Amino acid sequence: MKQLQTTLKISVLALAVLISACNSKPKSQSSTDSATEKSGENWIQLFNGEDLNDWKIKFKGDELGVNYNNTFRVEDGLLCVSYDNWDEWNGKFGHIFYKDEFSHYKLHVVYRFVGEQSKNGPGWAFRNNGLMIHGQSAESMALDQDFPTSIEVQLLGGVTGKGERSTMNLCTPGTNVIMNDSLIEQHCINSTSETQLDDKWVDVMVEVHGGEVIRHFVDGVEVMHYEQPQLDPRDQYYDKMLPLYGDKMISKGTISLQAESSPTQFKTVEVLVLEE
Repeated sequence: MKQLQTTLKISVLALAVLISACNSKPKSQSSTDSATEKSGENWIQLFNGEDLNDWKIKFKGDELGVNYNNTFRVEDGLLCVSYDNWDEWNGKFGHIFYKDEFSHYKLHVVYRFVGEQSKNGPGWAFRNNGLMIHGQSAESMALDQDFPTSIEVQLLGGVTGKGERSTMNLCTPGTNVIMNDSLIEQHCINSTSETQLDDKWVDVMVEVHGGEVIRHFVDGVEVMHYEQPQLDPRDQYYDKMLPLYGDKMISKGTISLQAESSPTQFKTVEVLVLEE
């Protein structure tokens, strides 16, 4: 009887060890799984943490591909918008475009504002950047064009003691949207987000369903949505954009990040393509 009990104990212990071995994973693999657990699917890393080879840079007044004053760069695994090589702000707005276009997708970004704004930078551009979605191509921008025709998901940062300032707002360079069944021609609309203070990392998401609905999220909470993104007939580039998009209604386009006088860092820029 004792021999049988001993045999059973050994068998149970061996089975437990086997199950534990089968379920365990190396730490590096567990970390990778956690990064994709939010979707259960594969995210496309637009920023690979190493270089900007998949991106195209356009500054106002310069030809495509000129990285003015090395403003866009990779440092310590971060995509940085830096102004340490600028003496002062001179009106040269910049944008960095990912190489591909997207239509139905989620755009996940983690960003923060750091350091001091470029000397003489516009007051409205203080701690200001943007996720430009459904944008025109970098190649189609005019030499002296300030901003790409696009839907801008505006990123704003606050400062302790300086009042409220929402982020993930909507701005519309060359475009309009429908909100609450009304055509919105106002350039910028604030979201319902809380102020993101100082140098805090901010986790945001944009959910884009082609030419239908677009939703903004901060830390997983929806702070704004609107519908039917479209070209604005009042804009000076409307006649040029219409044949490029193929329709007044916008259902796809580029993704770009801004440089408009405030140093910014991005540690995550990734896309999950959704079924149409």
